[in-house]
Amino acid sequence: MQAQIVDFAPTFSGKQRLTLELTADFREDYDRLKDKPVDVTVKPYRKKRSLDANAYAWVLIDKIAQRMRLTKAEVYRDHIRTIGGVSETVCVQDRAVERLCTAWGKNGLGWQSEPFPSKLDGCTNVTLYYGSSTYDTAQMSALIDSLVQTCKTLGIETMSPEYLENLIRSYGYA
Repeated sequence: MQAQIVDFAPTFSGKQRLTLELTADFREDYDRLKDKPVDVTVKPYRKKRSLDANAYAWVLIDKIAQRMRLTKAEVYRDHIRTIGGVSETVCVQDRAVERLCTAWGKNGLGWQSEPFPSKLDGCTNVTLYYGSSTYDTAQMSALIDSLVQTCKTLGIETMSPEYLENLIRSYGYA
């Protein structure tokens, strides 16, 4: 839920009071939660990426797949692995690696895992790649840039750089 911080004040009890102005109706949740402890996370708001940018990515993926005689899934998954900031690396007990990788992959087409040896006995490192449905504007821009570069290498026509920049910028950070 999006909100704006309106006020912050320390209290005499040593606690602090934060006042938020919410963009959505919170009345029902307030009635349900008003006398209970709650967890709160406050982070900067970022506008979600555009569906137009997502659609354009899939147009490029389709063109690359046709030219290279690959499936769209292969092209998509390969490109996800080439951009930064869309993965986590975790150390997992050997006996849990297969279960983790299987469960991770069930999140969607782009959700991939890549095990590699750990220096710790009985453990394996696993890089977990997130699918593009979770990407912010900067990450989606990196994916599209990667796809555009592949298209240029293959001689596939793409949007003009100006139009593409406007498409991505119009859905930039708020």
